[in-house]
Amino acid sequence: MPARHFDGGRLRRVRRAADLNQAEVAKAVDVSRAMVSKWESNVASPEAERLPALAAAVMRPLDELFPREDEPDLADLRHDAGLTQRKAAHFIGASPLPISNAERGVRRLDEAYVAPLAQAYRVSEAALLAAQDRSFGIVAPARPASRPPTPQTLSEKVRYLLDQTYPHSTPPSDAELASRVNATVGENLLGEKDMRDLRMGTRNASEVLDGRPESLLHEGLSEVFGVSPKFFLPEEAIVREVVEGIHLMLLTGAEGLSMAARGDEGLSTYTRQRVIELVRDLRQGHLPDSQGPGSL
Repeated sequence: MPARHFDGGRLRRVRRAADLNQAEVAKAVDVSRAMVSKWESNVASPEAERLPALAAAVMRPLDELFPREDEPDLADLRHDAGLTQRKAAHFIGASPLPISNAERGVRRLDEAYVAPLAQAYRVSEAALLAAQDRSFGIVAPARPASRPPTPQTLSEKVRYLLDQTYPHSTPPSDAELASRVNATVGENLLGEKDMRDLRMGTRNASEVLDGRPESLLHEGLSEVFGVSPKFFLPEEAIVREVVEGIHLMLLTGAEGLSMAARGDEGLSTYTRQRVIELVRDLRQGHLPDSQGPGSL
């Protein structure tokens, strides 16, 4: 199975965004600073079992920083647990040979080893057995490719935008981001530490802003990243806006809605009639036919 994708340049950008130096990362993963430099320059790649510690050191999820397209085999599960074969063998009270044989598709694990290895790898026994099948070339039908997880929290959204906006260059520092936000809103809203806490999720917006409206923060961030301020709203707030809009539409009535849509100019007779019909269908629980003749 293909290993996780490692990109040294991205590791460098993420490390800098976390305000860490190479020596700090090296200490966290028990290697030399020179080795981290080689990783970031793509001169060398870290061992697969070091990737979990490396992701933790720069405070990023493993799957986000080092993605893998296919389902894991036994070796992948061991790597994701940060274990060598010798360390994994400790959990089954045997030599590394049974683990090596299973990973190479030579001989399956003894039933007695399944439960302790699943626990060591922090997966279910079913997931471990499915990974073993993949090590033996038995591959289940491919599942449709899933979209990457949508960022939910403010810190996830800021980190997502930094990655997307500066994929091949060093992103602005927390001090620079805070300065840009402050310049946009016209007041001293954030300091460098405030921006770092928001980006890393160690404090939420209400704690950082201390009673000032979050809309100011959203306005500043939207200008910095070139997105709508609504991007930074919590999902429940966006859902509430949509629900309230639909409710208002139904309460106001189609005639009021059709005139409000374009102010004093109003709509054409044909379009106004179509809006009235659509709202009537919605009120009666019918979905409009968007494919038929005469549809909008």
